[in-house]
Amino acid sequence: MSNKRPLEKIKLKFLQEDRKSLIIGSVIATIIATTPYLFYLYESVPNSPIWDTFLFTYQSEFYQSAQVSMWVLTSKLIPLLLLIIWFFTCRHWWFHALLVPIAMYVYQIFITLNDDLINIDSNQLMYLIPIMAIIVPSIYLVRAQIFNKINDANKSLEELEEEFKISPRNFWDKIKQYF
Repeated sequence: MSNKRPLEKIKLKFLQEDRKSLIIGSVIATIIATTPYLFYLYESVPNSPIWDTFLFTYQSEFYQSAQVSMWVLTSKLIPLLLLIIWFFTCRHWWFHALLVPIAMYVYQIFITLNDDLINIDSNQLMYLIPIMAIIVPSIYLVRAQIFNKINDANKSLEELEEEFKISPRNFWDKIKQYF
């Protein structure tokens, strides 16, 4: 009878983790499914240089239309949102490569919000070079380690991915795993 208690606790723990995973997965799936609707939110913005709401007033100087400004902004925010979701849910060894397009979209959003300063997509590669200088060699090193282990131990790629995975205990462990 004493064996049943620890087993019941373990079973309850797995049920709670499954429930939490189901809730998080449902929220992520809902966000992904609503991205087309989120993209078309720009159509609710007036096609005039000034957009006046009860929260703020936005004046579009560069595009001369608040609707066009919001169209440009949503065309950057939606892919960024999807890339961030992909980054935090990806279980492959190459997931750090996603930081390059994430950095590119963050830069483009910054430029879009400061659109009076410079043209939106100019010289973005110059700002991405430092990020790429860190990420690309690190991905190559991970790739080299994987191929060395494949050649030395005759392991499959799935076995190596399992070996490289770190099982996080909480949210901050999950964040630390990515950096």
